[in-house]
Amino acid sequence: MAPAQPSEEQLIHCRLDRLLEQRNMTLTDLSRAVGVTLANLSVLKNDRAKAIRFSTLAAICEVLKCEVGELLVVDAVAPPGSTMDATATGKARD
Repeated sequence: MAPAQPSEEQLIHCRLDRLLEQRNMTLTDLSRAVGVTLANLSVLKNDRAKAIRFSTLAAICEVLKCEVGELLVVDAVAPPGSTMDATATGKARD
């Protein structure tokens, strides 16, 4: 079975900065605790990551004492001019 191709309409966002702030923890602290480089965590925190290993995800969640859904969120974005976009703005499509 081929892996699903990500849709341009669906974006995954990382809430690492929010979770770190809530726990009074720095990215450097997390890097040391998880054993992942500061550079790699920075890529994740800034929503530039294309992939993440399950082991890394599990380690981050364990250290932050959170669930995956608190760290990563799916945000559906409607393409401009779509029905969903028109509904959200209250304007009917022609």
